[in-house]
Amino acid sequence: METGGKGRGLDYMGQEDIKKAVRDRYARMAKNTGLYCFPFVSCCDGKNVAEKISSGIGYSAEDLQSVPEGANLGLGCGNPVALASLKEGETVIDLGSGAGFDCFLAANQVGKNGRVIGVDMTPEMIDKARENARNGGYRNVEFSLGEIENLPLANNVADIIISNCVITLSPNKERVFQEAYRVLKPGGRLMISDIVLIHELAEAVKNSIRAYVECVAGAVMKEDYINVTKKAGFQDVKIMGEKSFTVKDLGGHPEAKFSTGIGGENLAICLASINICAIKPDMTLSKFQ
Repeated sequence: METGGKGRGLDYMGQEDIKKAVRDRYARMAKNTGLYCFPFVSCCDGKNVAEKISSGIGYSAEDLQSVPEGANLGLGCGNPVALASLKEGETVIDLGSGAGFDCFLAANQVGKNGRVIGVDMTPEMIDKARENARNGGYRNVEFSLGEIENLPLANNVADIIISNCVITLSPNKERVFQEAYRVLKPGGRLMISDIVLIHELAEAVKNSIRAYVECVAGAVMKEDYINVTKKAGFQDVKIMGEKSFTVKDLGGHPEAKFSTGIGGENLAICLASINICAIKPDMTLSKFQ
């Protein structure tokens, strides 16, 4: 099973080229709230669109109002924080933290004795997130520049890892889950919202770097996503929720054309958003069970 760029129709590009394309796209997003993850979504009033998108994927009005202005860029595909069952004092790591939206929500739950670490590979996003943290007075949140395939963190430091529509953008998903496993404490939890495929994409989409940076061409089949999570060592891997996409969800119409020329209706039937939870086993405890 291939989870990287090879075999996904982007053979002419290496992993570093793909990462650069993703980084460039998200650098623009950090500066322009009118850009969104999916290709059809665009509007001159970015703030309202971001709120509409977030409301549609499970964030409450209270969530939207409780974070610093500019933290919500409307880039998610679910609400992993709502499903994470965070506890006071826990340490949370957010893979691909963007402007910090989920980090601030998590920080409100883990409290002043907790710790939230956002990791993102885009300097512009890190700068924006740090500014948001300063503006919001968050002292239990920090943001680190780094790749989710090579986390700048020590082993066994997190109680829970969250991520929202980011792992699909990685050309090396196996490495991402291996790193997540490494930095989680034994018994630690994984709570991921992401995009997967329920039908194979058209070749034109698979071969489009623009489709990749728009959270589409990097997606893998749902079964492969589950398998790569298990292969990293995670146990009790469960799908907590799944939502198929419609053209309306993508912000378009059946006659609207994706950047590759594929009709929106044909694209929508291939995609789904899922919420996945998993556990890093605690080998010490298992010896006594």
